[in-house]
Amino acid sequence: MTEYLLKVLVVGDGNVGKSSFVHRYVNGQFNKDYKMTMGVDFSMKLLPWTDTEKVRLQLWDIAGQERFISMTRIYYKGTSGCVIMFDVTNPDSFQSCRVWKQDLDSKAMLPDGNPIPCILLANKCDLPSRVVSTEFISRFSKENGFVAWMETSVKDNKNISEAIRRLVEEILSMQCDLQQTGDVNHLLDRQLDPNTGCC
Repeated sequence: MTEYLLKVLVVGDGNVGKSSFVHRYVNGQFNKDYKMTMGVDFSMKLLPWTDTEKVRLQLWDIAGQERFISMTRIYYKGTSGCVIMFDVTNPDSFQSCRVWKQDLDSKAMLPDGNPIPCILLANKCDLPSRVVSTEFISRFSKENGFVAWMETSVKDNKNISEAIRRLVEEILSMQCDLQQTGDVNHLLDRQLDPNTGCC
């Protein structure tokens, strides 16, 4: 059995639903009351992938209010992929996604110098008071180098597992592409079981 260890950051402004998202994904539960994350919280999830492969996800829930003082390179070290989340009822949280993506791209990259895979999540789509249109989100996602974007509702459990699976697909695909070009020596040391390959 091949096992991949992937570190995934979950970032975005405060109160957009990052901790709820991680808790829903890992434990299958929703709790509307969460204490504000201070610094970073860690969660693990073992994800069966194929008959011969499994993925061990290390999810780092980064505090939104810390982005300008505590989002240091140490958080990004060894990162395989990233979730950037905003609240569709809060336009400021959407505008901040550009800052989060630029910060990520400046501190974490693939061995070939390209950005790490990152998915954009438009959370709280169950609420009627949304202010960010799907057309604008789609254009923003393409212009800023996201591998994909999805509407999510942690409350309704919409696109939670699907979003992570889409991101993991992209991470593994990029790792295989890099391995085929012979440019993954330190990537493999960092992220994969040393006794296994990726494809």
